[in-house]
This record gives sequence, C-alpha cells and structure tokens, in this order.
Amino acid sequence: MQYLYYIQQALIWIVTIFWIYQLIISLCSFVNLKDKPKIIDKKHKFVAIIPAHNEENVIGNLIESLNNQNYPKDLFDIYVIADNCTDNTEEIAKKLNVKVFKRNEKDINKQTKGFALQLFLNKLLSDPKMDYDAFCVFDADNIVDENFLSAMNEHLCQGEDVVQGYRDIKNPTDSWISSGYAIFYWTMNRFYHLARYNAGLSPLINGTGFMVKFDCIKESGWNTNTLTEDIEFSLKRIIGGHKLGWATDAIVYDEQPVKFKPSWSQRSRWTIGHMQCLNEYTLDLAKAVRKNKTLMNFDGLLYIIGTAPMFVVTILLLLSNAIVYLGKEMSTADFIINILRYVIPTFLLPIFTAIMIMIIDKKPINKMLKGLLMYPIFLGSWLVINFKCLFKRDVTWEKIDHVRDVKIDDVSENEKEKINNKNNKRVKVSNS
Repeated sequence: MQYLYYIQQALIWIVTIFWIYQLIISLCSFVNLKDKPKIIDKKHKFVAIIPAHNEENVIGNLIESLNNQNYPKDLFDIYVIADNCTDNTEEIAKKLNVKVFKRNEKDINKQTKGFALQLFLNKLLSDPKMDYDAFCVFDADNIVDENFLSAMNEHLCQGEDVVQGYRDIKNPTDSWISSGYAIFYWTMNRFYHLARYNAGLSPLINGTGFMVKFDCIKESGWNTNTLTEDIEFSLKRIIGGHKLGWATDAIVYDEQPVKFKPSWSQRSRWTIGHMQCLNEYTLDLAKAVRKNKTLMNFDGLLYIIGTAPMFVVTILLLLSNAIVYLGKEMSTADFIINILRYVIPTFLLPIFTAIMIMIIDKKPINKMLKGLLMYPIFLGSWLVINFKCLFKRDVTWEKIDHVRDVKIDDVSENEKEKINNKNNKRVKVSNS
C-alpha cells in the first residue's frame, strides 16, 4: 500500500499543477488589450467556403447572411462544396447565385469535411489565376454576423494569418443538449481562446467560422487526416511556431444537436479525432517545446495531454482511492472527501463558472436555467464517451441533420445590440 500511496500522491500533484496552470491562463481573459497596430491597410479578397452534405434546410440562410456582409461585394466569393449531395443543396446554392464545387467520393473513409476541404483548396491553389488572399470556412447550418469579413480583414491587416472567430449558438434554448453545447462553447470562447490570445499564446481553430491566409498553405496545401481537422491544423501550426489569432467580433452562429443520440455520435467523433491527434502529434509537440523553448509550444502540448491522458490519470486516481479504502487504509470520511474533490470541480463548479461568463458576456440566464441544471449531466455523458472511446473507436462519419430555420435577423435584439456596441467601440478606437 505504501507504493500505491506514493503513486497516488504523484498523480495528485500532476492533476493539481495542470489545473492551477489552466486557472492562471484563464484569468488572462479579463485583461483588456489595445487593438494591434495595422501592418498594412488593405481590403483583402476572401473566398467563403461551405462544405455541405444534404443541407437544403439551412444552407439558404447561411448564404443570405454572407451576401449581406458589410464588405465590398467584389472582394469575396462564396463556394458551396456539394459533398455527395442527394437533395436540393446544389440547386438552392445555384439559385442564390453562388459557385458550386461538386464532390462525389466513393471511399467511405474520405467522406469527411477535412478531405472535402483538402480537395477543394488544393484545386484552388493549383489555379494560376487564383487571386484570393484568404479563405473562411463555415458549416452549412451557420448564420454569420454582417461584420464577420470586415473583422477578419482587420486581423489580416494586423498581421494575423490564421484567425478563429467567435462561435456562438443559434439554438441555445431548444433543449438541455443544445444548452449544454452553448455553455461549453461560451466557456471555451472566454477561458480558453480569448485567455490564450490575451496571454500571447495560441487559441485553436474551432471547426467553423475561421479564416486562413492562403500563404499559410501554399507550400503544403490543406493536408489533414483526422476526424478533427480543425484541431489537427491548429496543432501543426503550433508545432511550426505559429500563433493563431482570435476575433471576438467575427461572430458565427452555429446550430447544435437537440437530441442525445446525434450529440453522442458527434462528441464521440470529436473524442476519437482528439485521440488521433494525440497519437500523431504528441511527439512533434514535445520536440517543438524542446526546440523552440516557448510557452506557446508548451501550452499546445498541454492541450493534447489534457485530453485522454489527463482523463486516464483521473480514473487511476479514483481507482487508487477505492483500493486504499477497500484495503481499510482510509476512513470512510476521508474517502468521501477525496471523491468530492473530483466531483465538485468536474460537475458543480462549471455551473457557477458558466453563470459568471453569462453575466459578463450578457447571455440569457433566465432562458438557460434548465440547461444550467442539466449541464453536469451533459458533462458526465462526455466523460462516459471518453471512457467508451478508450476501448471502442468507430471512425465512421455520421451526418447530423440540421433543420433549425434561423435567419440572421432572428438573432435576439439584445444580442444584436451587443454586437453593434462592440463594433462601434472598435471603430472609435480605430479612428482615435
């Protein structure tokens, strides 16, 4: 038992130091930074890319919001990747006068968003007449704030070449599942992405609503192979010593699942994708830490270690407590206290954290009360998913149906007022 005690204490220190570090970085989200100076004053040319597989119910709203961008119409194009579509997605896109790129992929292992982007972007790069400066990627169920491209252009002018926009939720109150997603993303937006951006570290690409300068992929193309192409691309950039940017004022509204089964499937895919990245890039991240000796590289390494490895460490800690207790080397009171040390931070603390973020970012708390109460169950189900994926990994992509008919004008008045206030404040600062 003495050896087990030493192992247990070592694991406790590992977990404690990891979370103290995360807490310190999270506090940087409250730092107010001045806008970076412009390196160049230019209106860049963008291409908005929409990978879409049978998205006839929602794609029209996204295209409408992109067509209404507060940005010169001759400086951006919209492309829909009609990815093995069997519905009217392609016809709707053409009717709305956007360009369509058809993909018919027979290999089931390549029927993913990552491979669709790879094919389309590499085709663009091979075109000698291609004159776009940067591309933005959106999911077909998104709607986009009218100032998205203007905000991304500002970041390009400031010298940032890969930037993640603010990923908000267009259906946060539809069910406790969509509420769980909303709380999760609001927390990540502030305490992970914004915090790291303020601290001079690197945020991560977050699936949709991001911008990449074409110069970043001209040499190697867009080459991702995992189920989480966004995280993979981010880690490869960090390994290369490049920071990613963050744009709070480039807002995209994303639809989230409202039922448990599609949510389980989606989060399982994300978990497996993280495990693929763990296997593929942990060693390279460690080498980058040794070579570059920067906190940014170390933070990237901690991100991937904080997925499955930290989950396994926590399980081992819980098991060690159970073994010591069953061996009558620990009192019942001490055993309960030790278990509560994991239960409270994992399931209860996130509720109070979410309430604090919702107050700061002016989110609708009253409408989210059920989601807040159910949030521990949402997180608990994710832990079960993580455990399942340690032993069973089904890498088959399953489509999640998007049916929420929400237009950009349907965003709540409070949300739109908050967006406008942020943009007006930004304009005043820029003019001064």
